[in-house]
Amino acid sequence: MDNFQLKIDNSDKASAQGDGWLTRLKKVTFIEKFYNRTGLTILTLLALIIAVGTFKFGAVFGVLILVAFVGVPVVICVIAYPQFGVIVVLLMAYVLFLLTRIGLNGPIGLIMDGLQVLLMIGVLIRAKAEQNWHLMRGPISTIILIWIGYNLLQVGNPWAESRMAWLYSVRGVAIVLLSYFVFLYNIRTIQMVRLIFKMWLGLALFAAIYAYKQEYIGFSAVEEAYLNSDPAIAGLLLIAGHWRKFSIFSDPVSFAYNMVMPSILCICIIAGKFKLWKKIVLGGAMCLYLQAMLFSGTRGANVLLPAALFLFAIMKYNKKVLVFAACAGVFLVFLINVPTNDPNLLRFQTAFRPNKDDSYTARKVNQKRIQPFIQTHPFGGGLGATGQWGHRFAPGSYLAGFPPDSGYMRVAVELGWVGLLLFCTMIFTMLKTGINNYYKIHDPELKTYCLAMTLVIFAYNIANFPQEALVQFPSNVYFSMAAALLTVVYRLDRQKRRPNEAFQRQEPIKY
Repeated sequence: MDNFQLKIDNSDKASAQGDGWLTRLKKVTFIEKFYNRTGLTILTLLALIIAVGTFKFGAVFGVLILVAFVGVPVVICVIAYPQFGVIVVLLMAYVLFLLTRIGLNGPIGLIMDGLQVLLMIGVLIRAKAEQNWHLMRGPISTIILIWIGYNLLQVGNPWAESRMAWLYSVRGVAIVLLSYFVFLYNIRTIQMVRLIFKMWLGLALFAAIYAYKQEYIGFSAVEEAYLNSDPAIAGLLLIAGHWRKFSIFSDPVSFAYNMVMPSILCICIIAGKFKLWKKIVLGGAMCLYLQAMLFSGTRGANVLLPAALFLFAIMKYNKKVLVFAACAGVFLVFLINVPTNDPNLLRFQTAFRPNKDDSYTARKVNQKRIQPFIQTHPFGGGLGATGQWGHRFAPGSYLAGFPPDSGYMRVAVELGWVGLLLFCTMIFTMLKTGINNYYKIHDPELKTYCLAMTLVIFAYNIANFPQEALVQFPSNVYFSMAAALLTVVYRLDRQKRRPNEAFQRQEPIKY
């Protein structure tokens, strides 16, 4: 008994000694809020350091201090609280280009890369601590790892004109897909899934309203300067005297696609078992998304929603859906053929008559011209061989002057028919997993979310044919998230159906 009492005393003493400075620090900062002698001393020293540093090194020193005070806590939170990091990445991906327009110049793209690297490191640390590597064993995980590995091996492509082009391209084409594992591992509750969708719909609503501002009020001074900075920009964005709108995104194509995807989510929720007021709100939001999409003048986006509705009708086969699909089809036929002078509606109609479109005809000619190269180069001409990186690092080369105008054509030209086969296999695996999981899930809410993400991936797949839909922010990040959610919602459904006593054991989450 004496020994037992002695242990308690020693433990308490050690604890008091070990926690003394922490307790004092907490008292100074959080309780007394620096309103004491120690706090005033600390603040005085910080003020002197900032004053002297700014005097000697200029405003750069002040910015560095600000970054330290804000950036360091954010980095710590991203590693310690990965769910917070997931929200930050999704938010940053959506507003990345808006930040540059409001004057935040700097390597924002590198900051995004850094956030994703930190989150991936956190995943590896947690997986090792929990001895839980099952996330690497699913069919989507396997094909993504193979796809990333193939892109990394492209650094040794013997037909590549430039290794620097590979270095600049591999990030957007393959490395961003690593965020799939971040979402897969860290989204563990239905509350987290709901929060992500609410944020997605809210950000999309903000982007749509911003496009209305551009359409009816005008561009900002920064946007006007950009539009007038290069005559080539007018050639792409000015159609019949009317500027195409791009909202908070990099270009009208990215804007249009990111209006269609939340619209698909709205349709699935409206068709699901949710409260009436939510359906009404999302119905109104969807109308705003689709109307704003027309401001972009992106014809390729116009076919995405009908294509997604076609798969929706197949997967959610019932009488109500068939009636809805029939009504939607009649309305679509009406829109395609109704006489109009509205430039947005006219451009919408041309999307369904590609053979009468000069740009589509030119694309077919380019694709036919490049076919012999694809057939004789199974591993392609090297990542980054076409487009801006081809012009920059291999000017004058055969592929540098080829306009791919399509995500699939870029893959075929740069990564060869082997890469195209891998890419198509990856998309097929995602769609197959989403369809299978949709029919396995019992919970109506999770079932709706699985259906929505399957349709989003299908729509991105269609969008990748006329444009490069998966290499620009935020589409590349949200595509990875949609792929991860196909597995996450199925896992959550399985957990929900397990006996309650199973949750009392500390078991690693298996994928």
